[in-house]
Amino acid sequence: MDAVAALERIAFLLERSLAPGYRVRAFRTAARVVDGLPPGEVAARAADGSLESLKGIGPRTAQVVREALAGEVPGYLRKLEEESEVIGREGPGAALRALLRGDCHTHSDWSDGGSPIEEMGRAAAALGHEWTVLTDHSPRLTVARGLSPERLREQLAAVADLNARWAPFRLLTGIECDILDDGSLDQEPELLERLDVVVVSVHSKLRMDARAMTRRMVAAVRDPHADVLGHCTGRLVTGRGRPESRFDADEVFAACAESGTAVEINSRPERLDPPRRLLRRAVAAGTLFAIDTDAHAPGQLDWQILGCARAEECGVPAERVVTAWSADELLGWTREGRVPARVAGA
Repeated sequence: MDAVAALERIAFLLERSLAPGYRVRAFRTAARVVDGLPPGEVAARAADGSLESLKGIGPRTAQVVREALAGEVPGYLRKLEEESEVIGREGPGAALRALLRGDCHTHSDWSDGGSPIEEMGRAAAALGHEWTVLTDHSPRLTVARGLSPERLREQLAAVADLNARWAPFRLLTGIECDILDDGSLDQEPELLERLDVVVVSVHSKLRMDARAMTRRMVAAVRDPHADVLGHCTGRLVTGRGRPESRFDADEVFAACAESGTAVEINSRPERLDPPRRLLRRAVAAGTLFAIDTDAHAPGQLDWQILGCARAEECGVPAERVVTAWSADELLGWTREGRVPARVAGA
């Protein structure tokens, strides 16, 4: 087994299980160190016991390398595979997951993600995605290192460079834009106009009065730059948790349907947002949907199956799921308001 592949797979599984970041970084760092060694040096160091003398290689990562070089599946990798709570491709949500072509909500280390853009893109392509949208945070969310207009322009250039050598996989440009208190969006309109996809989300004053929150969200989803309403209730269902924001869901979803803004089905295990009762109301309202991971690390890109299971359970029509569309169909919708004929005629 390839040692670098084994180390990266372990990091992927740790990320998917929400393991502490330091554990993930240990294996990703070791993978980079091993990958950067000259041919033959890895085997030589494994034989003479000097792997651990390399900065970035510890006893556990060295053991993984030695076992991989011996042609074995490393014991730690085997253990993680066995423990991993992977929903099988024949389980709930599998049929819808097979239709998905991309993900509209992902983060890199340019904001609060844990991995470089290139690692996120490679992982998305390895999962079978045809496209993925990079949506790092907007300036106001300073705790997440939100991108200033200047940094966002730099990121657009970086994505263009990657796409020049990634075809046919496409990394689309985007942002997770804060919805400000009055419903306006937290980025320069000129920059929002340049982006392929704009996810709009509430991250502040989540406990504001229901009427004010409704006005705030309706104004945001009606903004001509808004494409996807992210994690609409803001709830957290694990750990100490966080209650749902209060708003008139029927009014917000009606505005989404009218303006063509998709409702996100957020697949993060601690969010699973919107709740089932609201997801069913969005279906009844006739909205579009984006089944997204909100991934902050490569291993989290595999969480989409969780959103697919909830979508199937709540009767979300597959033709209304924008993440099941081709990149050209998606861009026709975000840039010109066109939806595929199969959706328009449904």
